[in-house]
Amino acid sequence: MNSDTGVRTLLFLQGPPSGFFRVLGQEFRRRGHRVRRINVSIGDWLLWRGRDTTSYRGRFEDWPAFLEAFVAREGVTDILYYGDRLPYHRAARDLAIARDLGAYAIEFGYLRPDWITLERGGLGTLSHFPTDPETIREIARHAPRPDMTRHYRHAFAAEAAGEMIYSLSNVFLKPAFPRYHADFYYHPVLDYVSWLPRLVNGRRNRKHAERVVEEMVSSGRPYFVFPLQRQNDYQIRINSPYVHLKDALEQTLRSFRDHAPAEARFVVKIHPLDNGLERWPSLVPKLVRELGLDGRVELIDGGDLSRLLTHARGTVLVNSTVGLHAIQAGCPLKVLGVAVYDIEGLSFQGPLDAFWTESPVPDPVMRGAFVRALALTTQVKGDFYAEPGRSAAAEAIAERILTGRVNEPGAYVDPPPRLARAEELGMSVL
Repeated sequence: MNSDTGVRTLLFLQGPPSGFFRVLGQEFRRRGHRVRRINVSIGDWLLWRGRDTTSYRGRFEDWPAFLEAFVAREGVTDILYYGDRLPYHRAARDLAIARDLGAYAIEFGYLRPDWITLERGGLGTLSHFPTDPETIREIARHAPRPDMTRHYRHAFAAEAAGEMIYSLSNVFLKPAFPRYHADFYYHPVLDYVSWLPRLVNGRRNRKHAERVVEEMVSSGRPYFVFPLQRQNDYQIRINSPYVHLKDALEQTLRSFRDHAPAEARFVVKIHPLDNGLERWPSLVPKLVRELGLDGRVELIDGGDLSRLLTHARGTVLVNSTVGLHAIQAGCPLKVLGVAVYDIEGLSFQGPLDAFWTESPVPDPVMRGAFVRALALTTQVKGDFYAEPGRSAAAEAIAERILTGRVNEPGAYVDPPPRLARAEELGMSVL
C-alpha cells in the first residue's frame, strides 16, 4: 500500500470467462484505488481492454521477469487471479510471496450454487484454511449462520457461451497473441465437438441413470458412490496424486472388491460436464470385467445426485466439490487426494481398505462449524455471469480485500496445512 496516500494498486490477471473481473476492477476504482490489468491472450483482451490494461505477447519463459518488472514499475500492492494453478498465476503467487504482496485466488464457491471463493494465496492444496478441528470450531463460535438461500442465478447458456468464446478465440485468433501458453489438456475444437454424442444420447442416459438410482435406493442393499471429475480439471492435473482418473477408480474398485461387504454395490457417476473423450462407457465395463466385479458396478450419466448420496453407504472421490454435498447429506466420505474439507470429523481419516466397513457418518456439529467458518472467512455470495449477483460479489470481495478480512478471522494458517498431505501422496505442487 502507498504509505503516503493509502491508495492501493490492484493488478488483475486472468479471470473467469465473463465480465466479472472488469466489474470488480470498477468497484476498486469507485473506492479510490488504482487498477491495472495484464492480458496474456486474445480471450482476456476481449473481456477487458482499453484504459489501465497492458497486453503481454512475450514468451511464457519470460513472463516471471516481465511480471516482476511490471509490479515494481506500477507499485502493485495486490494481485488477483482466477484459478491459482493456471501457468501464469503460479509465477504471480511466487512473486507475491517474495515481495510480500497481497495475492488473492478467486474461484467458484465451495458452498455452491451462488457463492464465490476468495482466498489468500491459493486454493486446494495451497489453501491456508485450517485443518485442525478445534481451530475451525473456534472460528465458528463467532460466525453467524450463513445465508444458504439462493439469491443469484444465471442461465447455463451464459456460462457455456463464455467458456466457448474464450477458448475458441484463443485458437482462431491466436496470431493476436502468438506466444500465449494456453496449457490445453484437450484442443478446444475437439473438446466442444466431442459433446455432440452426449447431447444426442442425453435423454436416454438420464432415463437409465434414474432407473439405476431408484433401484439402488429401493433395494435396501448397501452401495457406494464414486463421482468422476473432469480429466482436464486442475484439481486432477495439479492437486491430486493421479495421472489419470482411471488410476483412482481402479485403485478404489480393487479395494472395494477385496474389502467391501459381498452384497455391496458400486455406482460410478460421470461428471455433468464431461466431454466424453475419456470414453468412460467403454473403459469402466472393461475395468469391471478385469477385476471380476460383474453385476456389482453401475455406470450412470445423470440422475439425482442428492438422492444418491443421501442413501449411500459411502462416497469415495479424489477432491471433487461433491465431497461437500456428501458431508451435508450425512454420507460417509473418503478423500483420495487433497481437499479443503478432508478434515477429521467430516471425512474418514483411515485407509481406503477400512472405509468400506468402518467409516462413520460426518459429525453434524463439526459439519455446521466447518460451513460457518468457511462461509465467514473464504466465501462471498454472488455470481460471475449475471446481475445483480456480479455487483454483489464485487462489492463483497473489494470490501474484504481492502479491510484485510480475507481468510479472517483466524483462517489463515502458514505454511498451507495441506502441503504435508500432498507430500505424503507424492504430489509436487509448488
